[in-house]
Amino acid sequence: MNQAASAEQTVRIERVEWDDPRAAALRAEMDAEIAPRYAYLNDALTPEQLAVRAEAFVLDPATLRGVYLALDADGTPLGHAALRRLEAGGAVEWELKRLVTVTAARGRGVGSLLIEAVETDAAAAGASRVVLQTGVKQPEAIALYERLGYQPIAAYPPYAGRVPEGVYYAKELG
Repeated sequence: MNQAASAEQTVRIERVEWDDPRAAALRAEMDAEIAPRYAYLNDALTPEQLAVRAEAFVLDPATLRGVYLALDADGTPLGHAALRRLEAGGAVEWELKRLVTVTAARGRGVGSLLIEAVETDAAAAGASRVVLQTGVKQPEAIALYERLGYQPIAAYPPYAGRVPEGVYYAKELG
């Protein structure tokens, strides 16, 4: 049995609001884990470059189609993901955002289940693909995305020219 099939037996995906306290706690946990990996940027970039970079990561909750939590059988949050609608130059993209799995649940297929929920919702919205941004210092995320069929793409707005450590992927749906 693969990890995702195993996780399906004990994990449920729940759609929640962006400001759900469990979702906010998981995002804060993600930020605390990831921030040290990119601390070198504080010295490598000018204050202006850092401001431009930070602006690229601003997320307006009104652009979200869905926020998803993975919950254990007892309701313990195990992971988080969101689906955001991006519009640039008249084009619409659907972006996987803020995927995180708590350390204790890694390797159980939780991330795969969350990505499946995002992809299903994106397809229901008429998306032909899902895009995502991650960073060069997140090899675990890169490995997961590539294992699930995501292919490298060029940087897209709002990250293009703003996020020097960015790595970008897309997966065709259908």
